[in-house]
Amino acid sequence: WGHGGSGPLPHGTRTLADLARHMVELLDRLEIGRCVVIGSSVGGMWGAHLAARAPERVAGLVLMNTHLGEEPWATRLTYTAMLDQIEAAGRVSEELVAAITPLFFAPDIEKRLPALPDRLRQQIHGFDAEALRRSIVPLGRVIFGRTDALSLLPDIVAPTLVIAGEHDRARPPEESRTMAEILQAELVTIPGCGHTATLERPDAVNAALLRFLDRLGWGTAPEAAAESRSRAGSWW
Repeated sequence: WGHGGSGPLPHGTRTLADLARHMVELLDRLEIGRCVVIGSSVGGMWGAHLAARAPERVAGLVLMNTHLGEEPWATRLTYTAMLDQIEAAGRVSEELVAAITPLFFAPDIEKRLPALPDRLRQQIHGFDAEALRRSIVPLGRVIFGRTDALSLLPDIVAPTLVIAGEHDRARPPEESRTMAEILQAELVTIPGCGHTATLERPDAVNAALLRFLDRLGWGTAPEAAAESRSRAGSWW
């Protein structure tokens, strides 16, 4: 919601379970009976709720750079203060952009792949006041005000893969390890990347996803897989 061509966050959206319900409605509208859910960051948070509450719809689940536990108190206070400031101003200040950007990437990103943080800064600056106040800020409050949902993980019956970025500062790898242990699921740690593993190390992420999909029987033919890797490129 509030990104790309999607509309604003629906009124009354207060929890990750609400987001999962929206996705069930989307599956119904698209007449998709069953799917594999690959969720990064907040996508993994609502993806877990979807897998637990509608197991008949989820054939497999990937939890990537995410955590089902509650936000640690110190970072919750920090992020809430940021959201308050953004909501009041209707914009993201240069100071906040400078504080937010490093949370998404490995520490060496400015030297290794400077186009990625540049693109993120441009995206942040591209949000107008309406998008920030109607979508980005309320979605942030849902994310960082979430309750601990680790107890939901044992209810997930779908085969699950957990992926972590080695240098993820927003969602430290230890959180992924905890979830993998609860789920008794495979944990793949992607070296040399932070929170946006799909952009920093797309080949490694795609390889892990393709292995997982193959094990589920949802893989693609070699030619299609090669095309998928090329097409996904920097966008995954």
